[in-house]
Amino acid sequence: MDNNQENSAPAKGRKFLVVVDDTQECRVAVRFAGRRAQRTGASLVLLRVIVPDPSHTHWLAVEERMREEAFDDAEVLLQDIATDINEWAGLVPAVAIRQGEIKDEVLAQIEEDSGVDVLVLAASPGPDGPGPLVTALAGKLSGSMRVPVTVVPGNLNDAQVDRLT
Repeated sequence: MDNNQENSAPAKGRKFLVVVDDTQECRVAVRFAGRRAQRTGASLVLLRVIVPDPSHTHWLAVEERMREEAFDDAEVLLQDIATDINEWAGLVPAVAIRQGEIKDEVLAQIEEDSGVDVLVLAASPGPDGPGPLVTALAGKLSGSMRVPVTVVPGNLNDAQVDRLT
């Protein structure tokens, strides 16, 4: 199995890339990106990054099985989200699964997919700040990226997202 898997649909105009994780605010960013893509005739890519667990590197068989399970879980999550997007936006997003450090893999996806025009990230509404990915990509690295970063507040409801988009 490759470290990178992608199922791409042909792009129409702009392409939004949204990072998918297990947080509630991720669903807000997905809705934002999906609605923007729907309303602007753009396409959408859902990216899930599997971060390797360094504690299992000495057990090769265990590591391989955990990696396979993580890819299977990622595929199920992405297909569930893609089905939801299709229901409320009529879009069929492309999906990508990568393995590695999340920041590095997001940047690699952007560089490898020249059609990506906007990166959409979810900001955690919690007291600990927006999250490490938002801090890195919308803060420290944003000036050197080739695409703009849209940070979506994770506390928005569907009606607020729809109104904004």
